[in-house]
Amino acid sequence: MTRDANAALARTLVDEWARAGVTDACVTPGSRNAPLALALVNDPRLRVHPHLDERSAAFFALGCARASGRPAVVCCTSGTAAAHLHPAVLEASHGRVPLLVCTADRPPELRDTGAGQTIDQVGLYGGALRWFVDVEAPADRPGVGTWWRSLGARAIASATGPPAGPVHLNLAFREPLAPTGAPLVDAPGRPDGRPWTRVSPPRRVLDDDTLDELAAIVSATPRGLVVAGWGADAPLGTLERFATGAGWPVLADPLSGLRHGARAIGAYDPLLRVAGFAAGHQPDLVLRLGAPPTGAVTTQWLAGLGDQWLVDPDGCWLDPAHAVSRRLAVDAGPLLDSLTDRLSVTERASPWRAAWEDADRRARRAIDDQLADAEEPFEGRVARDVVATLPDGSTLVVASSMPVRDIESFAEPRPGVRFVANRGVNGIDGLVSTVLGVAAASGVPTVALTGDLSFLHDANGLLGVTRRDLDAVFVVVDNDGGGIFSFLPYAETVDPGPFETVFATPPGVDLAELAAAHGVPVADVEKASALAPVLTRALDAGGVRVVRVRTDRAANVARHHEVWAAVAAALAAA
Repeated sequence: MTRDANAALARTLVDEWARAGVTDACVTPGSRNAPLALALVNDPRLRVHPHLDERSAAFFALGCARASGRPAVVCCTSGTAAAHLHPAVLEASHGRVPLLVCTADRPPELRDTGAGQTIDQVGLYGGALRWFVDVEAPADRPGVGTWWRSLGARAIASATGPPAGPVHLNLAFREPLAPTGAPLVDAPGRPDGRPWTRVSPPRRVLDDDTLDELAAIVSATPRGLVVAGWGADAPLGTLERFATGAGWPVLADPLSGLRHGARAIGAYDPLLRVAGFAAGHQPDLVLRLGAPPTGAVTTQWLAGLGDQWLVDPDGCWLDPAHAVSRRLAVDAGPLLDSLTDRLSVTERASPWRAAWEDADRRARRAIDDQLADAEEPFEGRVARDVVATLPDGSTLVVASSMPVRDIESFAEPRPGVRFVANRGVNGIDGLVSTVLGVAAASGVPTVALTGDLSFLHDANGLLGVTRRDLDAVFVVVDNDGGGIFSFLPYAETVDPGPFETVFATPPGVDLAELAAAHGVPVADVEKASALAPVLTRALDAGGVRVVRVRTDRAANVARHHEVWAAVAAALAAA
């Protein structure tokens, strides 16, 4: 009797993933991927999100995985469909997001024969993967069930890491692709519902001698600094205890999750734009947690400093300026706890840290005074007010380019908001889909701060959005082009015509009409003071909505410089 191997493999993999805690999967139309798509849709433990566009599906899955910390599945057919997943695979790799990429393929006898919808999918994503398997076409043979179980479990373990990232299973299926109704090939799982193989993550800690050495250096260095970027992965209380004992200030990028609390210097970006302050506040030692900060000013300042220790548990070489003097491939939380326990005092009196905190207060007052009165919408104020307006427990997804930089420069530190961004490779693609994936997996109020180009670049992410039962608000800064290019040197050296054509690239699209085509309501903000109440109403109304704030690119650059000048004046008056 012929047994159904295609359905058996697909259902075995899905069962193994659900046992390991996978909850979300994205599927796209196709024939060759039918066995896996049907297995996903028919498993009640999974939320399955259908998509027409493969790139949108992949970024939606990426958003789910970012929000939940669990691997999410994206399933597509063969051919160019698989190529459309590549941008999200790269972001998952560099951003350390667990992603199960499942591409269907022709069996070996149909490859390189001119068969339709067939490309070379072996090694399609290059070195971006944590693991790749070109899975042989399912067949009924002895012992195959245990291999399938092990395959599913290892895919989860490899995607989870460390470091987390994408896994690619290239699944060859022979026809018939639909379930035949025949009995399945045997592939029983563990009887108690456990995954086939469970993997315990390593605890990465230093030996006592090295900890003693590092603690002695910290104790002997009153002018130290903690800099936290995305991936910092340290509890806020642990970081504050260390910074208090060491007498060091903390410069924390919003994406680190550590940009609040008693030791955070929120206005470090405007402060470091003041040449005298930057020169006079150079630390003797920098303890860096995770990736470099977002802003170029801070990263360039760090590049010129002396000793820098980089803490990254995965041992990644996060050092674009080639300035790191010591790399510590350990978990940040236990490291900071151990160092703090070895310090001679629980709180060091620190004129150094007090000077940073005083400058931070002066800068914050100068920023708020500059933003207080003008009613013409300004992108820096938009960033500040969005962060201030969000309810506790919400998530803010920030687009690359100017929005993430404006959050860093203008938003006041606050607890209760999780910041998410695709900063692995810093692209604008897939933003809409990522936001919707975050909303689907998190179940908390989700807001995106984006420019018009990022929003338009992933307009396909809105396809079918009204049927997804999601709550997400897109605050779109609409300046009819790429605003970040107006801050770069060639904005002043290139003639206006070529600059607009090649760099600013004004799309000339009415975002309200685009959103209306997808059934998404739009609320326009005409005055700066109106943003907070409009955003609050959009959150209360539920569903997917757009809040549009029109700004002028040239005026926006001028306002940024005015604010930075006001900060410099406030410091000079000290």
